[in-house]
Amino acid sequence: MNKHIYTKLTFGVLTILGLIICSPKNSVGQVNAKPTISFTFDDGSIDDIGSYKLEVWNQLLLDNLKKHKLKAILFSAGGNKSTAKGKYVLSSWNNAGHFIANHTISHPNLNSKNISLESFKLELTQNDAIINKYSNYLPYFRFPYLKEGNTPEKVNGFRQFLQEKGYKNGHVTIDASDWYVDSRLVKRLKENPKADITGFREFYKQHLFNRAIFYDSLSYQMTNRHINHVMLLHHNLVGALFLDDLIQHFKDNGWEVIDADKAYQDTIFQTEIDNIPAGESLIWALAKKSGKFNNVLRYPAEDGDYEKPLMDKLGL
Repeated sequence: MNKHIYTKLTFGVLTILGLIICSPKNSVGQVNAKPTISFTFDDGSIDDIGSYKLEVWNQLLLDNLKKHKLKAILFSAGGNKSTAKGKYVLSSWNNAGHFIANHTISHPNLNSKNISLESFKLELTQNDAIINKYSNYLPYFRFPYLKEGNTPEKVNGFRQFLQEKGYKNGHVTIDASDWYVDSRLVKRLKENPKADITGFREFYKQHLFNRAIFYDSLSYQMTNRHINHVMLLHHNLVGALFLDDLIQHFKDNGWEVIDADKAYQDTIFQTEIDNIPAGESLIWALAKKSGKFNNVLRYPAEDGDYEKPLMDKLGL
């Protein structure tokens, strides 16, 4: 497989100047001399996947993080966490030193006309009752689908509710469709458990890295510095198999990799944006608000439909 094909087909990647200049500091008084990234994981699956038992692939994921001495945040969706397997997932992450945060009970889309503000508030409180018992509980909330409301009433009402409950927004700065890569990988392994999956490794690594370059370029142009990035990943098999390769790829290409809770100390995460509808990644929303990047922004910001043509072409 020709690896150069990945670098040629990155969607909308902006040119990074590559200059290290005197730039604003983050909240802990640091100036990032190079791109900086952390990793967070959404949902929390409790399923066996093909020949991989839950306990096996979940531990692989934890081992990848341990190898690189990283602390992540699991934004847990609570609908499946009252079962023995659900409790196992939460306790395994908590006991490994990672943080447990809130991703609602049933993963609803706040932008949907069928979801009221009051019902969405219940999504937070019901899930909070499940996760707040863990020692590494972190009162951060991540919106399902990164949708933060399609009306001023929903947007402002839920932001006020977060403050009342002592929660912070678990913002994403680098979004990418790892879930779509995972779905195709799982389908391939179910069809043929002995299939060659090296192509998926390369695509996963290059695709996520390319999206990181895109969002870091946007953020650098808007802030004149390298911010602490938070990447959205999911608790899935593709991460269990290839997260080590992904992290090493960032390191090999000059990125600093840090713990997720430390990444949120950057002052960029104190920003509130009044876009309606609200949401997407924080950097996408800032770029949209600025009005200066409409030629490279797409909506939704990330989706499997964007990756399908290339994955089809590569036979993945």
